[in-house]
Order: sequence, then C-alpha cells, then structure tokens
Amino acid sequence: MASETVFYAIGDVHGEAVRLRDLHANIDDFHEVYAPNDTKHIVHVGDYVDRGPDSRGVIETLMAMDAASPETVTCLIGNHEEMMLNASRGEDISFWLRNGGDSAMASYGLSDPCDLPASHMDWVAGLPTTFVPEGRDLIFVHAGVDPQTYPDDDIVKRRWMRGSRFFDTSNWTSPMLTGMRVVHGHTPTRDAQPDVSPDGRRINLDTGAAFGGALTAAVFKAAEQPVFLQT
Repeated sequence: MASETVFYAIGDVHGEAVRLRDLHANIDDFHEVYAPNDTKHIVHVGDYVDRGPDSRGVIETLMAMDAASPETVTCLIGNHEEMMLNASRGEDISFWLRNGGDSAMASYGLSDPCDLPASHMDWVAGLPTTFVPEGRDLIFVHAGVDPQTYPDDDIVKRRWMRGSRFFDTSNWTSPMLTGMRVVHGHTPTRDAQPDVSPDGRRINLDTGAAFGGALTAAVFKAAEQPVFLQT
C-alpha cells in the first residue's frame, strides 16, 4: 500500500505547555500503531498564548518543532498571537493584557511587552493564516474563512471571525469551498468536545483547554472519517 500524509490538527493551546507535550506524545503513539508507514504532519491552528500558565513554554516547544521539521510541522497565527505581537510593538497593550496577556507576561517574567524576546516575536510575525495541503480536501485556519469570498477574503477575519455566517455551512457559496472541509479553532465549545457540522465540512477544535476543557487533536487520514485525540 502506498504511503500517504496523515494530518494531525491541534486546537487552541492557550499556554497549556504540559498538556501540549502530552498530546504530541499521544499523537506519536497513535501514529506508530495506526499509520507507521505514513508521513505525520502536525498542524497547530493558533492561539498558543494567554490565559494558561506557560505561554513561553508553548512558543518554545513549537519553535523547536518548526525548526527541526519545517516540512511536517505547520503553525498558524491566531488572534491571541496577533494581540501579543501588537503589544510587543507598543500597540493596544491594555487590550491584550485584559484578554489573557497578563498570564503570558508572567510566564516570561516580564512587565513590559516591548521586552518580549525578539526571536519569539519574529517567529510569530512569520506565521501564515491558512494551510491548504495539496491534493487534500482540507483547509486549516484559526477562526474561519469568509464563506462567500474565500480565498479573496480579508485575512484578518481568518483570525477573528465567529457567527452563523461561517458556522452554518449552507452559507458556503464560494466555489473554492466546494468539497472542502475547514478545520479551525477560536470559538470554545461548551462541552469540551469538537464541534462538527452535520455535513462534516466544518470542524472546530477549540475545546476550551484554557477554561478547564480538553486539548484536542483531529486525525485526518485520506478517505477516512476524522478521529479525535484529547488530553
């Protein structure tokens, strides 16, 4: 049997560095058992920082993974990374701190966001908004895409959008979304379980890790239904 790439998408981490490493270990174990001859590609859909206890640890873990295996690790930017980056430039600092940035600052042992490590901020600034693997029916994004105008939508909305316009897949009229599945985070589910639209075309992986919920990964193997792993 020919090998393929199995995609593992991880939802919003929000400073839960220990749980992220545990989930990575779970993914490794799962892959070794169920897809040992296939390539493993891990996609993180954003919101690595704020609220949880170790934002710095999450960033350092992801930077190390990205540097070691850039072809099989993809990290997308979320709205909390955008807020952090803006604050590091002296912009909208109080807005970030009110939205969990205070916890991120504590993990760095800093009082001024302008002192955040330049290497970390450079890495964040270079993160893409979407990842669309060639030959697959998958679109990975942090918050969502505009269902009418994608891929010509406002990329800022990809980090921030919520609501029925995107969540209801019957609104998806862009021809570029035909037959595609959008995998995202950003909007915490209330039951700590992934939110899958009735037709399976939209999957929300933000299961509220920052609020006592699970940290979730979805496994995408071609021609199979997704499997979910949690810590």
